[in-house]
Amino acid sequence: MDFQKNHAANFAILCLLFLGLLYVFVWTPSLDKPFFPFQNYQCRSSTSKMMESGDNHTNELERALSKASMADKTVILAMINKAYVDGDKTMLDLFLDGFWLGEGTRGLLDHLLLVAVDQTSLERCKFLHLHCYKLETEGVDFSGEKMYLSEDFMKMMWRRTLFLGEVLKKGYNFVFTDIDIMWLRNPFPRLTLNQSVDLQISTDDFNGDEWSESNHINTGFYMIKSNNKTIQLFGMWYAQRNNSNGLKEQDVLDGMQKDGVFRDLGVKARFLDSLYFSGFCKESKDFEVVTTVHATCCRSIHAKVADLTVVLHDWLRFKNSPTNETSTFQWSSHTACMHSW
Repeated sequence: MDFQKNHAANFAILCLLFLGLLYVFVWTPSLDKPFFPFQNYQCRSSTSKMMESGDNHTNELERALSKASMADKTVILAMINKAYVDGDKTMLDLFLDGFWLGEGTRGLLDHLLLVAVDQTSLERCKFLHLHCYKLETEGVDFSGEKMYLSEDFMKMMWRRTLFLGEVLKKGYNFVFTDIDIMWLRNPFPRLTLNQSVDLQISTDDFNGDEWSESNHINTGFYMIKSNNKTIQLFGMWYAQRNNSNGLKEQDVLDGMQKDGVFRDLGVKARFLDSLYFSGFCKESKDFEVVTTVHATCCRSIHAKVADLTVVLHDWLRFKNSPTNETSTFQWSSHTACMHSW
């Protein structure tokens, strides 16, 4: 009798164990769920930190854009790295000198946001009490000089394209400018405020028609409006990076324009006259109207600094000359850039 009771008790225990195991392996909703609660906490904590990091960068960018923007949500953007801020007289110093010594440009510094790609350039920006934003790019070092058309140069240009597309998505219009451009006059009077124009972009060789798609564009200086058309354009542009066959991002956009992508998207583009928005490749002959001077056709930062310094001296010489002599002014030769190749 006792044996039968013990046998029944053992059988009941075995049944309970079996049901317990069955519940664990069959009825548990997902084997991906950790058995111990602290594992789940660790997963949630790690994911939460990653999301918070992304949110922080997004919020920092929004704050930086908001502080620098004009009333119509337009901001001036330029990118800097260590190579642009190192030395006794740096590329950034010259760039800022243009704003200080140009006509109607000093107040525009309030709307300039410098996008730093490394810690050194960020600290320099903050030291100068400018609007600054740190662009994070994991696993890539953008601090040193990136020689024109080098692999690192290409990577940095595509990273720039991605970032500028994000700015458009946030609803901000912007004027993008390379650091190797001297702003000698306020460009906004030369940029149309016509709401139907989405993009106004500089050219290397202006053909005389500001609406002609045969103009060769230069992405070193342009003004763009934030709307669905331009956001889509930047998305398509960035998507071409892996199929560019060694072309720089500027050439890819130029090819898209000539292939009719602008027209297909409904993007209305205006091509800027090099008489006003000039460069070393094709410089303006008229000191009375020139607005910006871009150190194009130049390979190294050292050469650009040397020749842009000469540009600034030419500008000051023009500004300090009697009115009856200004019509005869000519730019000095860009010797350093000519020898940079």
